[in-house]
Parts: sequence; structure tokens; C-alpha cells
Amino acid sequence: MTAPRLSIVVPCYNEQDNLDGFFQRLIPVLEGCGLTWEVVCINDGSRDDTLAVLKVWHDREERIKVLGLSRNFGKECALSAGLDHARGEAVIPMDADLQHPPEVIPEMLAKWREGYDVVYAVRKARTGQSWLSRLQAKAFYWVFDRLCEVPLPREVGDFRLLDRKVVDVINDMPERTRFMKGIFAWVGFRQTGIPYDQEERLHGETKWSVMALLRFAFDGLVAFSDYPLRFGALIGTVISIVAFFYIVVRVVKTLIFGIDVPGYESIITIMLFLGGVQLITLGVIGHYLGRVFNEVKGRPLFIIRDKMGFEEKKEG
Repeated sequence: MTAPRLSIVVPCYNEQDNLDGFFQRLIPVLEGCGLTWEVVCINDGSRDDTLAVLKVWHDREERIKVLGLSRNFGKECALSAGLDHARGEAVIPMDADLQHPPEVIPEMLAKWREGYDVVYAVRKARTGQSWLSRLQAKAFYWVFDRLCEVPLPREVGDFRLLDRKVVDVINDMPERTRFMKGIFAWVGFRQTGIPYDQEERLHGETKWSVMALLRFAFDGLVAFSDYPLRFGALIGTVISIVAFFYIVVRVVKTLIFGIDVPGYESIITIMLFLGGVQLITLGVIGHYLGRVFNEVKGRPLFIIRDKMGFEEKKEG
């Protein structure tokens, strides 16, 4: 089959209530772009009727293709599966909840025709998010920019256009634990941003809890920086220097004033502090070691159970 010029990649997890409204807005936009197109939907182990709804839309429109994963692998892996199966010259990942408005796609394509390889959509505001989530996001970008070599564009998610050569580079990357926002920035190429108004979710609530976002942020930081490891060494060095001067002070005081009454509180405080620093450092080392363990195992990023609309089989 002739490859389409435009591929839309849509990871789906429990999106049964959003899909009808999503396709009703997306398809007219794609028809108006003047390009051959396909929509690659990935059912990431949904527990509702997402897969059934996707099958209905595939029966209506053969250009809507469906990948059903064997379980919930997470959005990053589902997105990787979609990129691996997308055949378009331009590929656009987007969410099915309509927070990424399809009407922005023609503007992305216009920038792509100007010669840009990556066109990312920049949120004007974070709608539908609590003040704590917004504060977390600002703190994450601030820390990431200072600890990692590759800065992330502010207020940018997965909604972006990727040229075929960019997608091929990402698909060839061997790492198993993926932080896609960092990967999109790391690959480079000619990039530009366009602003858009993020809309409210059509139905349902976000799948990201506060703790899940914190874990995701820490995973992203560890994936693109070894500074947490070096920070542990730095803290250890500072504490050793302080401890050395404290020992000198205690020795001089003992020589001048004689043996002082032992300070139980100070000893316990120092022991607890040093023990806490050691445990934190071991935890960071363990996190990096766990990543090495996952990479060495070499398990696939995803396992496909159902496939509709694809002519050739591809492995994850």
C-alpha cells in the first residue's frame, strides 16, 4: 500500500467516552488538509470499552487503524508503539480527550512545509489543572533545565509534528525506559513552536495523580542526567569537610578545657543525619541500577495483541 503523507498517533487508555467526539472533530480537519492520511490508535490495555469503540470506527473508516496492546504498558510505551507503526511523512502524536484541538494541525503542516522538522504546540495556559500540578510543572522545568544538557521547551507536551526522519531516529533508539518529551528535544533537528489554547477534557478525568507525576518527573530527570549521582558525592564531600573541622574543634577544646561531658543529643543528631544522607544516596544509586537492569534484560517496549488495518507485522 502507498504510504500516507500524514499519520496521527493516538494513545488511548480508558477513552471510550471521548473517542466519538474526537473522531468527529479530527476527520473533517484531516480531510481539509489535502494530504493522504491515517490515524494510528493504540489501546493501552484499557479496562473499559475503548477497544470496541475503536473497532467500530475502524469499520466505518479503514484509514483509522488500531493496535491493541496485551496490557497497560503506559503512555510512553503506547506512544512508541504508535510511532513504530506510523508510515506518514509527517507524524503527529495527540491525545484523544480533545485537550489537543485538531484544528491546530493545519498550522503545524504549514510550518512543516516551511522546512521545520519538529513543530511543537505550546500551551498558552494549563486548563483543568490544580495549582499544585501547575507548581509541580514549573518546578520540574526549572530543575530539568539546570541539571540536563538538553533543555525542554516550556509548556509543551506530546502534541507536535515530527518529520519522517525524526521518527526514524526515535524508532532506532534502543533505550527501554523512555521519557518521550526529553527524547523529542534530544534528537535535535530544526524545531519551532506554535501557541494553542488547551481545552478541557471532553469526558473523564486525568489519569495522572500527583504521585504519578512526581515519579514521571524523576524518571525523566534520571533518564537525561547523572547529576543526582554526582550530587550525592558532593553532599558526602561537604559533610566530610564539616565533620573534619568539627573533630578539630573537639580535639582543641579537649586539650584546653579537658574532657567534656559527652553530648548525647549531638551524637544522635549527627548519626541520624548521616544515616539519612546515606540512605538517600543509596536510593538514587538503586534507581540508576534498576534502569541498567531493565536495559540489560532487553524486554520489548510493548506487546501487541490486536492489530486492525496494518498490512505488515512489526515487532515491538
